[in-house]
Amino acid sequence: MDPDLRRGAAGARRRREAAMCLGVPGRIVLRDRDMGVADFDGLRREVCLSYVPEARPGDYVIVHVGFAISLVDEEEARRTLEVLRAIPGGLDEVSR
Repeated sequence: MDPDLRRGAAGARRRREAAMCLGVPGRIVLRDRDMGVADFDGLRREVCLSYVPEARPGDYVIVHVGFAISLVDEEEARRTLEVLRAIPGGLDEVSR
C-alpha cells in the first residue's frame, strides 16, 4: 500500500510540494459549436465550451485544464487576472 494512503491526506501533503489547480478567466473571442478560442490576458488558447453552452464571443469564462466551466462577469475576471499577474508565475500554466 502507498505510504501516503496509510497516513491520509495530511501525510501526503507534507511529503509533496504544494500544488493547486486554478481556473483562469478568459474572454471568448471565437466559438464554433462546442469549441472556441479564449483570450487570457493577451494569450489565446483553444478551449472546450461544451459545459457553458450559453457562452458567446465577448463573454468571460473560467477555464480549468482547457474546459470552460462557468461564466464570470468582466469585473470579476479583471480582478482575478490582476491577482494572478501579481503572483510570480501566476499565469505560467496558461502560457504552456
